[in-house]
Amino acid sequence: MKRYLVLAVVVLIIGLGWFYLGKDPQPQPLIVEPPDKPAVQALDYDLIVVGSDPEGIAAAVSGARNGLNTLLVDTRPVLGGLMTLGWLNTIDMNFCPAGEILNKGIFLEFFEQVEGDSFDVNTALRVFNQLVENEPNLSVLLNVADMEPLVELAITTETASKPITVKGVKVTGAAGEIREFTAPVVIDATQDADIAAAAGVPYSITKEDFGHIDRFVAVTLVFKLAGVSNLDWYRMGVSLAGERVSGFHAGINPVSAWGFGQVMAEYQPTNEQVSMRGLNIGRQNDGTLLINALHVFGINPLDPQQLQEARRLAEAELPYIIKFLQQNIPGLSDAELVAVAPELYVRESRHIFAEYRLTIDDVLENRDFPDAIAYGSYPVDVQAVDRYFAGTVVGFPAQYAIPFRSLVPLEVDGLLVVGRSAGFDSLPHGSARVIPIGMATGQAAGAAAALAMENNISVRQLSANSQLISVLQQRLNQQGMKIAPFEFLAPETLHWSYAGLRFVRSYGLACGGYENEYHLDQEITEERFINVLSTLTKLAGQTDLSRPKLSVEGNALTVDDIAYMFTRYLGMELNQSQAYQYLMAENFFDEAVMEKIATNERIITRGATYMLLEDFIIYANNQSGQ
Repeated sequence: MKRYLVLAVVVLIIGLGWFYLGKDPQPQPLIVEPPDKPAVQALDYDLIVVGSDPEGIAAAVSGARNGLNTLLVDTRPVLGGLMTLGWLNTIDMNFCPAGEILNKGIFLEFFEQVEGDSFDVNTALRVFNQLVENEPNLSVLLNVADMEPLVELAITTETASKPITVKGVKVTGAAGEIREFTAPVVIDATQDADIAAAAGVPYSITKEDFGHIDRFVAVTLVFKLAGVSNLDWYRMGVSLAGERVSGFHAGINPVSAWGFGQVMAEYQPTNEQVSMRGLNIGRQNDGTLLINALHVFGINPLDPQQLQEARRLAEAELPYIIKFLQQNIPGLSDAELVAVAPELYVRESRHIFAEYRLTIDDVLENRDFPDAIAYGSYPVDVQAVDRYFAGTVVGFPAQYAIPFRSLVPLEVDGLLVVGRSAGFDSLPHGSARVIPIGMATGQAAGAAAALAMENNISVRQLSANSQLISVLQQRLNQQGMKIAPFEFLAPETLHWSYAGLRFVRSYGLACGGYENEYHLDQEITEERFINVLSTLTKLAGQTDLSRPKLSVEGNALTVDDIAYMFTRYLGMELNQSQAYQYLMAENFFDEAVMEKIATNERIITRGATYMLLEDFIIYANNQSGQ
């Protein structure tokens, strides 16, 4: 181990030594400037894009490049949204199994002009401004006070039904003036699908689609440190190299560092709603550090007052956090807090219902779609929801496709939705939410709007036209993307108990981590089984199921134990033998599962219990419905 540690330190010296050989960079102010575009005069456009996060910029640039007179509108004073105002300056990348960047086109244009997968916020803003300024067909209206959709209400007769149609957006300016902008297609690129929700598009919030009500992912306030020299950065790198050699998730490069998870686990916050995780550090060109690690729990992302309270709690905690960092993190002894991000980093809110809604099986079974317009491969990263659940990785796909139908909302015409609030279930959103996918969907939406207008059809009609979808894919390829069929096997799908795994995993109760190792052939403990049974019956079972208190006896789990627990949840007071006989008489046990248990010397594996758990939920729900 010592030999490997010495090797790591030597490599670090070679790779990072140049940091402290030169002068330390000096802190520079953040630039806050909009793109150099003429004032908006016209009211009628071919395309309106609402929201100037990276997804919206890609959509607006794509629309303009496809010949549409396009308006990009937002309440923010500058472009870039989460990147430039939330200071989320590290990009979660997607690579294909061969190592190639999956998301090309406009995203790759942006990526090749910044410092790498961690970047300087000033650089990002300059690149976004340049992308917009280069498009003569693109007008930009920023710093507005409010935006809402202009809608044509649904009309229903005895013979026909016409859905709600978005006709444009109503904008209230900073001085209170109101203007109505119209367009055949509107793209909602707001973080929370605000335009779609206001227009009447159905949606779920956070994790309610698999049974969790009012369970919100932590929000983060990114903060900035100064006083960290090149030599300090080097010292930090040496410590992180030691963590990595010891098997922890840690690393460093010239623009970012990540790790110190064990150290930060020792931090004791002053408020139970606040916590710190391992540090994600983005180094800016002026030597300052952006820290993404501060969690605030229990915040409804759609409630402005709660978001304001989250910021207050975070800012109140920061003096204690800075003191802890100074005392415990190598290289940060002289660090000082100089600023906090103008916006909170909100990870999850609405998930619209679309013509197709991406599932966790789509992602982890590496599915392609005939109407693919973007690809992902980022791990299904479920973030922390409280101090007792720090997050998990459900699985790691090789590659999956985003279908165009996931951008087309139900019940409202004239609208496309891109970004993290598009048609994704909550679990797959953990992978599909990343910015490269968002920008790819934005580019596809802009091109689709042009194609729909050229053919005098709606974007919904386009989504159902296989020939035009093929034209859209060809056009995207011509414009720098790479849309092509693929096929990658997920090995766990070949396991005899995969149906059970798939069921339990759909509720976030089976996680394979970065290696997709679900331990299906390993023995399951009593405690693990009881916990999964309890949670699964809450999320997937009927409300009238009993909630018995089951104790862990410390013995190997048996079929009789499982039968006893199942019947207790059914409200029966039977002993183990009676419970088993009852379920046998009910023909509950699947013969194939029982044969697997028998051939495995009656050892109960995770795979076997997942199959039994799925059968029990189906059985219990059927019983309740009788």
